[in-house]
Amino acid sequence: MNPDLAAADKAFLWHPFTQMRDWCAPENDPVVLVEGRGCTLTDIQGRTYLDGNSSIWTNIHGHSHPRIVRAIQNQAAKLAHSSFLGFTNGPAVRLAEKLVGLFPPQTLTRVFYTDDGSTAVEVALKMAVQYWQLAGRPGKCRFTAFENAYHGDTAGAASLGGIGVFHDRFAPLNFPVLRVDSLAALEALDAPTISELAGVVIEPLIQGAAGMRLWPQGMLRELRKWCDRNEVLLILDEVMTGFGRTGKMFACEHEGVVPEFIALAKGLSGGTMPLAATLTTEKIFAAFLGDYAEMKTLFYGHSYCGNPLGCAAALASLEVFEEEKTLAALQPKIRFLGELLHELASEPHVGDIRQCGLIAGIDVVENKRTPHPWQAQTGAKICAAAREHGLLTRPIRDTLVLMPPLCVTEDELSRAVEALRSGIRSVCGT
Repeated sequence: MNPDLAAADKAFLWHPFTQMRDWCAPENDPVVLVEGRGCTLTDIQGRTYLDGNSSIWTNIHGHSHPRIVRAIQNQAAKLAHSSFLGFTNGPAVRLAEKLVGLFPPQTLTRVFYTDDGSTAVEVALKMAVQYWQLAGRPGKCRFTAFENAYHGDTAGAASLGGIGVFHDRFAPLNFPVLRVDSLAALEALDAPTISELAGVVIEPLIQGAAGMRLWPQGMLRELRKWCDRNEVLLILDEVMTGFGRTGKMFACEHEGVVPEFIALAKGLSGGTMPLAATLTTEKIFAAFLGDYAEMKTLFYGHSYCGNPLGCAAALASLEVFEEEKTLAALQPKIRFLGELLHELASEPHVGDIRQCGLIAGIDVVENKRTPHPWQAQTGAKICAAAREHGLLTRPIRDTLVLMPPLCVTEDELSRAVEALRSGIRSVCGT
């Protein structure tokens, strides 16, 4: 890294999810990235790396995709931003129409824009609570979430979280949330408890920050039925799983489920601009309509809601899906990744491997049965070693995450898995 940049970074910045004493240590030489093309990132010293986690699960079609770059440039030359409070703009309108069209007709019909995944979940919670108030049932104000869930860091979204390291310090500030560990535990709730529930929130098919933990097949479909039986709104957090990661445009498609709310972010703009959207039904939307004096209005929003640049990028990303037949092209890549992971599983220091589409979580262990002490940061050390073999990714403790952009080639997948293998052997031995 450029010495001046390194010194300035350590003097002025505070990085997320980072122990800054380690970051600012003299021996730490941070990677400063200066260019991205496809699945390749280049640092200031000219070294190249495969983007093994899609730049924290955001990038879809590769870096600097010309269609998306052109859309952002063209929009910036016309209108970079305008208020969405009392005004509108073309890209935001066209994107909303496109997003609604991705779901079955007359299901999810309304789009509310925010900035990121946390706020996309947050507004769904507030909409759900206010909906029940407007429906004359204010007692339905609690939420159910699942153990080991992660739904973001704003107050409401963090209340849903079940990962102690992220959430325990702020527990006194939490919304009222009932946490369960399975569908069976949800089904065991008594009627008085269920009557207080406004909604249940879940990452469909796979929990991301929990270590890429898979839900049992069919669980989401049964959860939808439970919500219908018990008058509980279903909120799907597809911030990570949306836009092709699981092999379909949205994870909920695998089980034919449509929720009352779906939160989208990360890949929404192709991984280029901060943008999020919460989709909901016409029934929910209609409950908020009335004279201003009735105070039914949803008093919630952000300065950059409906940002034209982000919406233009998202429209271009959806066009790329169509033009490049991205979802169809994914299927052989998903199978090939499965074959590579099957081979990797024979390594003595590799434990469980979980795959969902082009998402993989690889547990590293002392042996096939014994985990490493979490304090040893073995996963982080392996990722640092894999960097020397041309792969950038970030672990979840001792789960190595591999989630490349959807444009990844089979050769790049092979190189990525080989870099992980080399990193594991370097840190753990053979």
